[in-house]
Amino acid sequence: MNHADIETLAKNWVVDAASKPADARVQQVVVRLLGDLCKAIEDLDISPSEFWSGVSYMSAAGAANELGLLAAGLGLERFLDIRADEAEAKAGLEGGTPRTIEGPLYVAGAPESTGFARLDDGSESEQAEVLFMQGTVFDGDGQPLAGAKVEVWHANLMGNYSFFDRTQSDFNLRRSIVTDKNGRYAFRSILPKGYGCPPNGTTQQLLDKLGRHGQRPAHIHFFVSAPGHRKLTTQINIDGDEYLWDDFAFASREGLVPPVTRIDDPAQLDAKRVSAPFASIDFDFRLYRDTAAAPSPLVERPRAAA
Repeated sequence: MNHADIETLAKNWVVDAASKPADARVQQVVVRLLGDLCKAIEDLDISPSEFWSGVSYMSAAGAANELGLLAAGLGLERFLDIRADEAEAKAGLEGGTPRTIEGPLYVAGAPESTGFARLDDGSESEQAEVLFMQGTVFDGDGQPLAGAKVEVWHANLMGNYSFFDRTQSDFNLRRSIVTDKNGRYAFRSILPKGYGCPPNGTTQQLLDKLGRHGQRPAHIHFFVSAPGHRKLTTQINIDGDEYLWDDFAFASREGLVPPVTRIDDPAQLDAKRVSAPFASIDFDFRLYRDTAAAPSPLVERPRAAA
């Protein structure tokens, strides 16, 4: 069959077959995706066995709750960011903190504080390096933003996230910090480690077929928001990680790899109330003002809440 014949079939199956009012946007998307899939079946001579193997794989990925991970691993989540960057550039927005993928492991409702928070519950203190991270949230004019919200979350030393890993305490390594009157935020945590996809999971199964690893560099996630400004979804990577520029989720970006400073000065240790050298990261966030010239940065997707 040629592509025109396939497009006609897809329209017949979706639009012409409708016998009651339908959602025009859903119809439009399904016709396109169905048609493109049928074209792939034709062009690549995909066999029925291969087709049903694919259906079984997607069913298993859904049952394992790995479709969000798969979207990141195939670059789809990064592609959405590329399109959002292009839309903002066309609207004349430039100079803000780069966005990058959210990932599937955010949990709403983390405890909120002003200016400072401690993220970790102390359970890995014997094995972990203490991290202090701090900075300022700026508006589009370069002025500090008091009252901005910095939501932060990251994995423990095993590469696991609280809530999804029930062995961790509630909201371990998750907090919401409201910037102080000077637009400042700060937190104490542990320096996270990199991690990989579940080795026996569906995402790694496909990555193995593609000859790819499923590793992520150590990173820390952020939502940064303030009234009258565009919400920022981003993450920083920990400099020096083996997979810093080889992230299976394609989320590493210039401008999101701040230097890590090791502090061993006794006066600074005393000031932080720690007894051993610690890691320090300075990182400022720069938000764009709200504008109707670019699509909304708010993304509706299923998210956990506790």
